[in-house]
Amino acid sequence: MTLIDNERLDYIPGTSYTIIQSRDVFSFSMDAVLLGRFVHVPIQKGKLIDLCSGNGIIGLVLSERSKATITSVELQERLHDMAQRSVLYNKKQEQITSVQSDIKDLPSSIVKGSYDVVTCNPPYFKANEQSDQNQNPHFTIARHEVHCTLADIIQTASSLVKQKGKVALVHRPERLTDIIDLMRQYRIEPKRMQLIQPNQTKEANMVLIEGIKDGKPGLTCLPSLSVYGEDGRYTKAFREVYERT
Repeated sequence: MTLIDNERLDYIPGTSYTIIQSRDVFSFSMDAVLLGRFVHVPIQKGKLIDLCSGNGIIGLVLSERSKATITSVELQERLHDMAQRSVLYNKKQEQITSVQSDIKDLPSSIVKGSYDVVTCNPPYFKANEQSDQNQNPHFTIARHEVHCTLADIIQTASSLVKQKGKVALVHRPERLTDIIDLMRQYRIEPKRMQLIQPNQTKEANMVLIEGIKDGKPGLTCLPSLSVYGEDGRYTKAFREVYERT
């Protein structure tokens, strides 16, 4: 396989897979891997779909946990191309399909109400938050709600997931009330949540949340997960999730 345009191969923590990345476009971070490990997935069969999939990281993480078919949907052509080549490099083309599309205008091959699980690591920042926008359009689209809002994502996820299927997101804690409000608005009942904090003395900077389409009320809050210990290294609990050691 030929790498192009400053590309490199990086190992995905806790897997036997590698993924194509480039400093010119948005690379995966730990939040995507954590979401791929957090969400409940069928082991043997089913259909999973990941929205705003970037270079395909979540699909590859999920493929080690499940034999279900996986669809990754990404708007940006460059990231879509990288995702496709990563799937081929890891010999996962029989399980993972990469689709280039706007989530608000999905192709007919993506059938509504047919997926057991929908995941998404969406843009975190609202489009009017100019202070954090990057001049690189790849980064801006990945980080800011330029092409889709949180409401667009949850509405699309709800339309794709089966009755009693699962929808899981990773986001920032400051958007948690928005997430819960929108999930309920679009018939996704929040059922599991976990906060991720840099260390035990700092506020959480990530939230993982999973809901069920038309599920019964009742939210389980899992113990918070600290990334770093006092020694500045990954905590044992974090390594067990992230590196699977």
